[in-house]
Amino acid sequence: MVRRHELTDAKWQRIEPLLPANGRPGGQWADHRKVINGVLFRARTGVPWPDLPERYGPWQTVYERHRRWSADGTWRQILGELQIEADAGDPDKALARAVEAESAQRKRDWVVNIDSTSCRAHQHAAGARHRPAARLPAKGGGARVEADGREALGRSRGGLTSKIHLLSDDRARPLTWQTSPGQRGDSPMFIPVLDGLRIRRRGPGRPRSRPDRVRGDKAYSSRDNRSYLRRRGIKATIAQPDDQRAARRRKGRAGGRPPAFDKVQYRRRSAVERCVSKWKQYRAVASRYDKRDYIFNGTLAITAIVIWLRDIVQEPSETA
Repeated sequence: MVRRHELTDAKWQRIEPLLPANGRPGGQWADHRKVINGVLFRARTGVPWPDLPERYGPWQTVYERHRRWSADGTWRQILGELQIEADAGDPDKALARAVEAESAQRKRDWVVNIDSTSCRAHQHAAGARHRPAARLPAKGGGARVEADGREALGRSRGGLTSKIHLLSDDRARPLTWQTSPGQRGDSPMFIPVLDGLRIRRRGPGRPRSRPDRVRGDKAYSSRDNRSYLRRRGIKATIAQPDDQRAARRRKGRAGGRPPAFDKVQYRRRSAVERCVSKWKQYRAVASRYDKRDYIFNGTLAITAIVIWLRDIVQEPSETA
């Protein structure tokens, strides 16, 4: 019996060719499907790894496979292949009907939506061995971004938190994301998140990295962010807070024209809110239990894979 958090036969057929082959010479992987279903059970319920049901095999095997594929980027590679498949068009009839139902505007323009969401960190997420922080240059000529040395965990009035900064498309599917401590602001992460957008193509050609439009709320309204989009030729639909409007009015003519704002386009920003809602159906995303940031990103990646599979493989009988 396939449980609602497990991979159906149709979904398994989609990702089975994307999984790595056997490991070292002489080594033999345990059944991939059983292990992945165990990872999904843990992501859905948030139980500690030793409490996994016996039907998924030894919990050490499930955890080690998840840890290894989070470290070497296997989960991200699988997600990238699914994004290539959806971007190139799929012969599946249900998906073809969904694509044909999109409006002409959405077919013509590639629009992304940016937002962030905070995740409360369980006490099990604390206590990882400290590694010194490093400073890394941000791409695109932006400000330098500090690689957090405490596993993207921050303190707030509510305790330990992590923040996910994400881009989604208009079909509420996560495209790319970055994690940070919970107290970090949204605006400084705008450029790093957009620089991380890479949708590879089927066949030759550079990855798609420059959307036609970016939608965001007031938190992303800054001169640096708007200048960055202007340099790259990307349209901005970003609300402007009242204090910035008042400051421009006080300057008179020197304040310049107000930035263009399309209310109709801004209403469609709700796609990123729906994406967050889909993601947080998984308790291991709504609350962080992973000590290491790369393992937490692996949990985000495999749940994003399921979100994309739901859209690519249309199964009317599937429950949410």
